Amino acid sequence: MAALGGRGRAAAALLRRGAAPGAAPGAAPGAASGAILGAGPRRHRHKEKWAATAPRIASTRLALHHFDTSYSLHLGALWPSVRAGLLCEQKYGALLNNFAAADHIPQELELLNATDFISEASQKAQQWQRVGAAGEAARGCQEGSDEGRTVMQAEIMTQAETSPLFSASISSKIKCYTFPRGDITRFRPARPDALGLLDYYLMDAASLLPVLALNMQPDDFVLDLCAAPGGKSLALLQTGICGHLAANDVSVSRTKRLYQILHSYVPKEVRDTVSVTSYDGRDWDQVKGGTFHKVLVDVPCTTDRHSAMEEDNNIFHKRRTKERQMLPMLQLQLLMAGILAAKPGGEVVYSTCSLSPLQNECVVERALDIAEAQFNISIHVEDLSHFRTLFQDTFSFFSDCRLGELVLPHLTANFGPMYFCKLRRM
Repeated sequence: MAALGGRGRAAAALLRRGAAPGAAPGAAPGAASGAILGAGPRRHRHKEKWAATAPRIASTRLALHHFDTSYSLHLGALWPSVRAGLLCEQKYGALLNNFAAADHIPQELELLNATDFISEASQKAQQWQRVGAAGEAARGCQEGSDEGRTVMQAEIMTQAETSPLFSASISSKIKCYTFPRGDITRFRPARPDALGLLDYYLMDAASLLPVLALNMQPDDFVLDLCAAPGGKSLALLQTGICGHLAANDVSVSRTKRLYQILHSYVPKEVRDTVSVTSYDGRDWDQVKGGTFHKVLVDVPCTTDRHSAMEEDNNIFHKRRTKERQMLPMLQLQLLMAGILAAKPGGEVVYSTCSLSPLQNECVVERALDIAEAQFNISIHVEDLSHFRTLFQDTFSFFSDCRLGELVLPHLTANFGPMYFCKLRRM
């Protein structure tokens, strides 16, 4: 027993020194103890090291791989130039703030060679109307023969026929300055006037097209269902004819940004006509169904430009895979809520900043089917092709949309992507 106890004490002493019985002479401390205790901890340490050093694929790289796979099929030969545009610096427009004391701003921007693209399009429409009227008069003098009508004359007549549609859908109060194609000059940061209201709001100029498509009328009750961060809501208020604007966004943090925009650009008496809420937009019809003349549904999407360029808050992060896959369903639910929130005869504009047909035309087509089958609501899809004609000097449009219009990023006119489609609830 004494001998046994001695051997036990000797083994304990060896273990305390980091060796163990049976360790080879000169072996590293703990070598035999590792054999005695098992290799489990070693494997565990090895796995931890592997997990810590395993390469992580960047979200932007995942996004580009997805875009290359799907958009190369959808856009064909256009995709390489669109891809280059997505990966280059975005162009901005300066939305003038009609509530600020900034009468000098148009002259300041024009000296920099910037122009109001909305005003230019309006002038073009008026010119086409005059040419069209003259063409009608000349054609009336003919004896029923179209032989003298050239292809160019036919094109002018077509443009003249669409220009009244544009004149009816544009607000001359909205003014947005952009630099010409190929000009990558940046606007200076906005400055406050004497009352603290900022003189203009920098935004993707293509984001104004859904607002223009809404065709605001005096005293309209308007719902911006997914309003944050607030650029489109601000543009709606610039028309000066909103009867009431309901600006909603489910995200409380993004709603705070919306409040900041309103306080920075809009005087209190106008802010009083705006109600800011944080409801889940999918349930809006249960809150105030069938009450709005105009509804803007600018849905969450893959935000293609952001996804291709920024790691922060990128929906292509592996942890957000399920969220991304569920986007078309969320978009459909939001569009249906927007349709149900509109009065009969009311107008709904659906928009995304994605190139994906699954998030664009497919969502609209599915909403039309559901509205008819489940709610007995007939929806008319409005023709917006005159936007493509009148704004072609500022934006690059995709000509093959089944429904709605799509602005494509392009190196010389690097706005968008912006998809928009207008629906009328019958």
